[in-house]
Amino acid sequence: MRSLKKGPYIEERLMRKLEGKKPGQTIKTWSRRATITPEMIGFIFGVHNGKDFIPVSVTEDMVGHKLGEFSPTTKFVRHGGKMQKELEQGVEEQQKQAPAPKAK
Repeated sequence: MRSLKKGPYIEERLMRKLEGKKPGQTIKTWSRRATITPEMIGFIFGVHNGKDFIPVSVTEDMVGHKLGEFSPTTKFVRHGGKMQKELEQGVEEQQKQAPAPKAK
C-alpha cells in the first residue's frame, strides 16, 4: 500500500508506450507494480509472470489496482490424492450418462 501523500505509482515508460497506440492493441510489459490508470482502459497488456506474457484486458473496475494482480505467477495444480481422484471420476461418469442438450 502506497501512502496518499506519495500518490499512485505510475510507470512513465508504460505511459509513453500508450501514446502511439489505439485501444485494443497489446502492449508487453514487465512492470507488474504499475498502477492501472483511467488512460489504460481498453488496452490489452501482456504482463510478464516470470515465464510468459499473460494478456490482461483493462476495464473500468481495474483502475487503482496493480497490473500484477491480474497475472498469476504460480500455477494451481490441485489438491487431493486418492479421495479427490475418486470424486473426479464419479463426476466424469455422471456427465457421460447425462444426455447432451439438443441444438435448435
